Amino acid sequence: MAGQGEIPAKKRLASLDILRGADLFLLLFLGPVIHSLCDVYPDGTAWLLHQCEHVAWEGFVLWDLIMPLFLFMSGMTIPFSMARYRNGVRPDGPFYLKLLRRFFLLFLLGWIVQGNLLDFNWKTFHPYANTLQAIAVGYVIAALLFVHFDFKWQAVFTVVLFAGYWIAFACTGMNLDGQDNVAMVVDKTVLGSHRGGVIWAPDGSWQFSSRYEYTWILSSLNFAVTVLLGSFAGQMLASKRFRPSKRAALVAVAGAGLIAAGLAMSPVFPIIKKIWSSSMTLYSGGICFLLIALTYYLVDVRGWHRGADWLKMYGMNAITAYMLGMVVRFSSVSESLLHGFSGFSWYPVLIALSNSSILLFILWLMYRNKVFLRV
Repeated sequence: MAGQGEIPAKKRLASLDILRGADLFLLLFLGPVIHSLCDVYPDGTAWLLHQCEHVAWEGFVLWDLIMPLFLFMSGMTIPFSMARYRNGVRPDGPFYLKLLRRFFLLFLLGWIVQGNLLDFNWKTFHPYANTLQAIAVGYVIAALLFVHFDFKWQAVFTVVLFAGYWIAFACTGMNLDGQDNVAMVVDKTVLGSHRGGVIWAPDGSWQFSSRYEYTWILSSLNFAVTVLLGSFAGQMLASKRFRPSKRAALVAVAGAGLIAAGLAMSPVFPIIKKIWSSSMTLYSGGICFLLIALTYYLVDVRGWHRGADWLKMYGMNAITAYMLGMVVRFSSVSESLLHGFSGFSWYPVLIALSNSSILLFILWLMYRNKVFLRV
């Protein structure tokens, strides 16, 4: 049994599975249905559509929270799945091989989703352009810090990563131009024609698209910070130092502090999700802290989860749900079955609802038969 303040043996948090499920439900079910609904009925739905699309540059809406929450929760699993390495067990060769395997598989799956791997065309291959790859980088850093350093030194390294990103922008005059900021320059220089958003001409020439403003390589510093914030939240909730309700309160207080810090920083370094700006990292991390504190208190402390357990179908097969939702075109099935309704104006909404429901049915079958695929 873990001692005072130690991390207990591996335990699964129902709140983590439910919150992760809610994140994926928004991405894979609600989002597509809302988009189709707003396209068919644009009058009076602009506010709803605004919350389901990434902001153009500065600002933050509901849709911008999906990726940070996904990264944050990948970090939250670390204190539970790797508890033994903080309680006397030394990491060995198989541990590092497993970590390397996870890193490679996440990159491979990211290449399938947004790296154009299945096009079998080297010119259009994007080596770093997906959420799963951001998780891979952040997870490895957070895991290594967790098994080798205590909470204090993990925090020190997190500050170093956070400061490194900030300094890179400060040294370039805080240039926030979408195509000329330091993070974008690093991506263009390192990835070249393999950066996401590159446009190829029939004659074989290429150019950078001015509409693609996401950055990855330098932003990896803050990707890691987001995953580390999740690890810190997990360590706070896993510790036996305080009773469960107080742990939830402490996590909530930390979240409020991060939100305040992000807002205070935003006049100097605005909240920009596309480049994973420093203020966005703090602000989104704070929201994630508040969400897991609330979910943990309601689900794991009070036991109020009966109406939310269905979200575990997404949360306990998160990678499977993400890959199916991003790669498989269920519309071919939906349109074949529902073609007779194609003359109605609400047909696109019906198709979106059908596509999302097919995915949900697959996840339900897997959950019912206790089939959980993990990387």
